Amino acid sequence: MAAIEQIHINELTPWARNARTHSKKQVRQIAGSIETFGFTNPVLIDERRTILAGHGRVAAARELGMSEVPCLRLDHMSAEEKRAYVLADNKLALNAGWDEDLLAVELGALMSADLDFDVSVTGFSIPEIEGVLEAVAPEEPGNPDDDVMPADAAARVAPGDIWQLGRHRLICGDALDADIVGVLMDGAEARMVFSDPPYNVPIDGHVGNSGKI
Repeated sequence: MAAIEQIHINELTPWARNARTHSKKQVRQIAGSIETFGFTNPVLIDERRTILAGHGRVAAARELGMSEVPCLRLDHMSAEEKRAYVLADNKLALNAGWDEDLLAVELGALMSADLDFDVSVTGFSIPEIEGVLEAVAPEEPGNPDDDVMPADAAARVAPGDIWQLGRHRLICGDALDADIVGVLMDGAEARMVFSDPPYNVPIDGHVGNSGKI
């Protein structure tokens, strides 16, 4: 069995017709994985030290300032086999899918654990993880029609009512009304504002706009 060699990056030659591309974002993700888990997957090269698989890992190693990378030499392939292997190594991985339920379990476990590394080293961004978890979340029990407010129900909340939710405050009112916002903030300043553009969209015959503080 061939042994893994530590070879200087400058001695490696990229595959001249490599059809696979690596964005700067992906290279940074690979670099983050190497920093967290180590260089766990060697670069595959031929007898001339031409890269057959691992262009992204080599690019990430350069970004990390590494001078050498672990390489595994494959010297049994013909020129045609090498050309086919370079394509197969990239395409076969793309043909895989996900078990959405198991993926949600694994990502959920990582999100709830006290990690000493960034969960994004998995290649999943936080919005992507939240999307996966939301997609498999069980629906709330009961009939939604049971939650509809009766037409003759008396209002229990009036504009200007304020609720103290721990260190947060909630007010019933128009977020575009400066007086309402002033009462809510009570002299404090918001660190972030969430709004829902586009604005000036006709709603029920008038131009609407909304925002949340």
